[in-house]
Amino acid sequence: MSNAPQASARAKTFRPGFMARNRQVITPLLFLTPGILFFLFYVIFPVIQSFNLSFYKWDGLGEAEYVGLKNYKKLLTDRAFEVSLWNNFKWLILYLLAIPAGLFIALFLNQTVTGIRLYKSLFFFPFVISQVVVGLVFTWFYDPTFGLLNTILEQFGLEPLNVLGDPNLATYGIILAGLWPQTAYCMILYLTGLNAVDPEQIEAARLDGAKGWRMLWHIIIPQLRPATFIAFVVTIIGALRSFDLISIMTYGGPFGSTRVLSFYMFEKALSEYGFRMGYGAAIAVVLFVIMLAFIAYFLWSMYQDEKGAR
Repeated sequence: MSNAPQASARAKTFRPGFMARNRQVITPLLFLTPGILFFLFYVIFPVIQSFNLSFYKWDGLGEAEYVGLKNYKKLLTDRAFEVSLWNNFKWLILYLLAIPAGLFIALFLNQTVTGIRLYKSLFFFPFVISQVVVGLVFTWFYDPTFGLLNTILEQFGLEPLNVLGDPNLATYGIILAGLWPQTAYCMILYLTGLNAVDPEQIEAARLDGAKGWRMLWHIIIPQLRPATFIAFVVTIIGALRSFDLISIMTYGGPFGSTRVLSFYMFEKALSEYGFRMGYGAAIAVVLFVIMLAFIAYFLWSMYQDEKGAR
């Protein structure tokens, strides 16, 4: 009888603790906690702060004055905001061309032939260089006096073009410059996705007589949905926050014709035009809502497709 209490005490001593019992739950949370904290502090909190600041008139130094929806009402009659918004939609529509272009380049490079690594490196090169370098390269390319574009046009007997000096052409010229590295990024995503394509499905499709466009549309593209989703999200975000190329190539000109919302926000909130923090925050909120709407729509579409496939 005297040994019973000792056995019970030993059992309590060796009983696993809370951490040991919940190790599979706690360990991932411990790894995720730093990232979640950084995300909350550097993303979620600034977004909430921007929403709040958009209801104030503030120069960044003095006391903020609550003005309600006045900043948003001013946006409705602001011609520069209208031009910036319209340019953003141009960026959105034309920037999405990087996705099919990246896909077709990836299909071309996804083969085992002599020298294919060299071709992959050449197509990959635009992605690793800075946007500032891309902007400078295309500024020289478009230069009306010594640029390569006008040199080519002269060879065909055509008149020279001042692309960045023409309000009707400047935005399209900058978008073309942005498509160069963005296409390379989409190509990398699709090359990675093509490595995960099930070869058995391709072989089965070939036995059923599928080839060419039918093979691509019905067999390969459905297996590339994860890569397509990432490409859409990154391309939409890149199109809506297109700031650096505009700053390098035209600085919003000529006559403000190449402004987008992110650049106009910078002009109003931080540049020499005035330190209007509240007005700049209102522009940022509009930009955020547009971005959120596009991404939410695409997420919902993907969810519906996967739900229907089950």
